[in-house]
Amino acid sequence: MKKRKSSQKYTFDSLLEIMARLRGPFGCLWDREQTHQSIKQHLIEEAYEVVDAIDRKNFDHLKEELGDLLLQVVFHAQIASEEGRFDIEDVLEDITTKLVRRHPHIFGDVKVSSSQEVLENWESIKRGESGRFLLAGIPRSLPALFHALKLQEKAARVGFDWEEKEPIFEKLTEEIAELKEACREEGRKKDEIGDILFTVVNLARRLGVDPEDALRVVNAKFRRRFEFMEKRAKEERRSLESMSLEEKDRLWEEAKSLEK
Repeated sequence: MKKRKSSQKYTFDSLLEIMARLRGPFGCLWDREQTHQSIKQHLIEEAYEVVDAIDRKNFDHLKEELGDLLLQVVFHAQIASEEGRFDIEDVLEDITTKLVRRHPHIFGDVKVSSSQEVLENWESIKRGESGRFLLAGIPRSLPALFHALKLQEKAARVGFDWEEKEPIFEKLTEEIAELKEACREEGRKKDEIGDILFTVVNLARRLGVDPEDALRVVNAKFRRRFEFMEKRAKEERRSLESMSLEEKDRLWEEAKSLEK
C-alpha cells in the first residue's frame, strides 16, 4: 500500500465541503455558473476515461479517473441540493435501499441457485418498483452497439431469444443478402446496415463477447497500425497521400507482421 504524499487526510466529507465552497458565494466563478445541462457531457467523458484505464490496466490512472467520475456525481448532487430537489445523502439513501431491496437472497429469505436467477429476480423486482415496460429503463442515449446489447439482454431474460447460435449465423447471411439487394435504395441501405449490426450484436452476445469492447479493441488496433504506416512513410520521406494503394498495403502488412 503506497503512503500518501501529503499528511492531509481527505475524506468523502472533505470532497462535499470543497464542492459546496466552490459553488458558494465566494467560490469559483466557473463552478458557480454550471448547471446539470452544462456539465452532463463531462459525466459521459469521465465514465469513458474510467473504461479506458481499465482496458489499459493502468490502475494509477483508474484511481484518478474514478475520482473524476465521483466528482461529477458530487457536482450534480450539489446543484440539486441548491435547487431544493435532493442532496448527496438522498442519493446514498436511494442506492443503498435499492441494493438491499434487489438482493432478497442476501438480505431476505429468497433462495437462488444461479446468477441467472439473481438477474431474473432483479428484473422482476425492478419492474414491480415502477410498473414500467421491460425495456423502459434502458437509456436511449447509450452508444448504439451497447444499446442494442442491453435491449437483447433484457428481452432474453423473458425468453425472447434464439435457442442456439447457428440460426443467428443464418440470419446474418440473410441480412447481408438483403443489403446487397438494397444498395441502390438510400433509405433501405440504412435499415439493412442496421439489421446487420443488430444481428452481429446478437451473435456476439451469444458467443460471450461484448460487442462494444470488441469494436473498441479493433479500433485501437487500426489506430496503432495506421500510425505505424504514417511513421514509416515519414521515414521514407513520403506522405501517405502520395503513395499508391499497393504501397499503403505494403506498410499495412508490415504493421501487422510486427504484432505477430
